[in-house]
Amino acid sequence: MRLLGLGSVIAYRALFNWTTPIVFIGSLLIGPLFQLIFFAYVGRELAVGDDRFYIVGNAVLSVAWTCVFGGTMAIGNERRFGTLGHVLLSPRSRTLIFLGRATPYAANGLLVAAVILTVGALLLGLHIPASAIPSLALCLAVSSVACSFFGLTLGALGLRFRDIWVISNVTTALMVLLTGVNVPLDQLPAGLRAIGTALPVTHAAAAARDAAAGAGLSQIAPDLLAEAGIGLAYAVLTAVLLRVFEAESRRRASLDTL
Repeated sequence: MRLLGLGSVIAYRALFNWTTPIVFIGSLLIGPLFQLIFFAYVGRELAVGDDRFYIVGNAVLSVAWTCVFGGTMAIGNERRFGTLGHVLLSPRSRTLIFLGRATPYAANGLLVAAVILTVGALLLGLHIPASAIPSLALCLAVSSVACSFFGLTLGALGLRFRDIWVISNVTTALMVLLTGVNVPLDQLPAGLRAIGTALPVTHAAAAARDAAAGAGLSQIAPDLLAEAGIGLAYAVLTAVLLRVFEAESRRRASLDTL
């Protein structure tokens, strides 16, 4: 528990590039908020969806900016800063070390999503009943964890590929388009819709919209379980990739090759 708790917090402070207030606010709060407003007004002009569709959807999507990039930094920056070798020399389980790092980013993502949802609702006049807040919080929490493990999966690729940030940027762009947050899933081609359903955020956004509309926990449970299942799948994939890439990198002596 000490390794998972204290170790994860120390790594978060050392590796997360958005810890200064100005950069944090600009990148993780102002950027997603303007994206929400942009798509909300585009949706009004095109008569696609309503304000709830875009406000709640983009609030859930704002989790991805923190958790996906944060999870990527949690592993990728070890190599970038030249400290990966020290971590791999540790007698502790590297899988446990890296998977434990999802916790701070998930908490960070939950905070960002709550701020975006609150400010977006106030600016665009969306009323969310108080009874829906616990269900919405649960949706955001599940999405935060799933996105963090997804980010760790991308970060694990950083043990093998030189420029992991290209993959992260392309992936987050795909999440904007394919998760049903800004473009309804039923209007996407079947192939793109299948990709979207395999990404985090998709099911959490659907559950959050239903919760904001007054649906009970039993009604949103299938989407929440699907989101949790996707997060678990990425956690397992991360563990496998870390073991495989670590063994391969040791064999090739390429741990710190940039």
